[in-house]
Amino acid sequence: MKACFCFLLFVISFCNAQNPYPQNYFSSPLDITLVLSGTFAELRTNHFHSGLDIKTQGKEGFKTYASAEGYVSRIKISRYGYGKALYITHPNGYTTVYAHLQKFSPSIEAYVKQQQYTKETFELELFPKAETLKVAAKEVIAYTGNTGGSGGPHLHFEIRDKQERPMNPMLFGLDIKDTTKPEVYELFGYPLSEGSHINGVNTRVKIRLIKLADGTYKTEQITAFGEIGFGIISTDRQDYASNKNGVSLIETTFNGAKSLEVDFKRFSFSETKHLNRYIDYGYFYETKKRIQKLFINSNNPLKLLKNHQSQGIVSIEDNTNSVYKISVSDYKGNESKLNIPIIGLQKDLPKARIKTQVLQNIIASEETLLEKGSVSVQIYKDSFYEDVAIVFDVTNDTLKLHKANIPLKKSMNINFDISQYKATDKENLFIGSVSRYGNKLYYTSTKRRGDVLTARTKYLGDYTLGIDTENPKIKAINFKNNSWMSKYRYLKVKISDGITGIKNYRATLNDRWILMEYDTKTETLTHDFNDGVVTDTKNNLKIIVTDNVGNSSTFESIFYRK
Repeated sequence: MKACFCFLLFVISFCNAQNPYPQNYFSSPLDITLVLSGTFAELRTNHFHSGLDIKTQGKEGFKTYASAEGYVSRIKISRYGYGKALYITHPNGYTTVYAHLQKFSPSIEAYVKQQQYTKETFELELFPKAETLKVAAKEVIAYTGNTGGSGGPHLHFEIRDKQERPMNPMLFGLDIKDTTKPEVYELFGYPLSEGSHINGVNTRVKIRLIKLADGTYKTEQITAFGEIGFGIISTDRQDYASNKNGVSLIETTFNGAKSLEVDFKRFSFSETKHLNRYIDYGYFYETKKRIQKLFINSNNPLKLLKNHQSQGIVSIEDNTNSVYKISVSDYKGNESKLNIPIIGLQKDLPKARIKTQVLQNIIASEETLLEKGSVSVQIYKDSFYEDVAIVFDVTNDTLKLHKANIPLKKSMNINFDISQYKATDKENLFIGSVSRYGNKLYYTSTKRRGDVLTARTKYLGDYTLGIDTENPKIKAINFKNNSWMSKYRYLKVKISDGITGIKNYRATLNDRWILMEYDTKTETLTHDFNDGVVTDTKNNLKIIVTDNVGNSSTFESIFYRK
């Protein structure tokens, strides 16, 4: 009997060791079938996706439930990013996040609006005490929406550990139907040392994939020599949706021995920016396609790259036969395999052409100051992942700072001396990034100190001075001056600025501040009369809107309401 009891304890302990995450603790935040438009840790611009994007049938307003009991520990409202977001801390130490919400539940909404009216701001961040907003499991806490940087109605859902590191919610038992193997679209080879080559080429080379009837992949025999690595473009698709989402696990072997593992189980926000070191950033700049490099470049701190031998780099000797294998899996264990047979063949390569373009050498471990004419660029220590040679030139008021095909870890300062400009123009000048084809100028956040304009940016490329003398535009949407609004619940106004964008706005009614929610996608300010601040019959509405260089417009109108 004692032996059986000990065996049972062993089995329970083994199972817990195999899956240390609580299973049946977190429930679905929605009461509809979970269909995903985005998976955990899939590759996004400058970051890994930190949760699940759950489709809401192209609509807003689905009830959103607390995935487990706990308390609202953070509320953030922003015109960008997560939009309206709730954070719930649970007794087991995990935190769940619900983002792009349309609105909160009545009790939370009342708490938030009280703070918004007290602080006189739409955008805010709150950290309620544990006893302020307690929630029960499966309690309605909000309604799904499309706020912030959302590209369409959906719920962004996260589970974070005690260190605020996002984890794959599917580790906790959330079930998403997936019966489809990941797809491998393209394969690339990378010669990585002097004299190394693949198929006689010493730069990145595309290798033709052959998909077999059983769903596996192979390549024709390739020749190679020296230190090389590989990269793939691969996505996964779940049932019920056509979205190309991220994969869960990539494993590689070389001659039967493990070479590298990429485990998309968890990451920290401090390392997510290093996605740009994981992908082939130069190829992404040219094609908008993300090659996942299955070898580790220097200064890549991503912890999802693990169990590697020689940084995932393989060494091919002359007159040898080798096999490199790649396995790509989704969370449900659907697996795609790729075999690459390699013949070692040393050969002399043609000499590389010497580039005649004058380049500026940047030593990554040192601070660098580049100066020419009225422009200077301050590059801080460790801004680049490695030493680079870049183009630096200034013509008139245009700075050419290479192409934006090299990733940076830190922001650099770009400075323009504007002392030669008229005093009346200085107030309206800004630093802008020039579009790739030179046909558009994008405002870059600019600060002025005396006669120097400074912009901080993490992107190389062309920059120049722009001038914005246009005031923002303000237009009523659902009312006219001296109109009656008794039958309406909402007051709507459109605001826009075509050059530098809206910096801030302020709305008052009879000289009293009112909340107007700002939707940047529709450029709409909306006031809800249910806030209860409109109590007079005759109301004088005043809205002041300011753009990013200080131009402002004032809109005034009278409306009546009983």
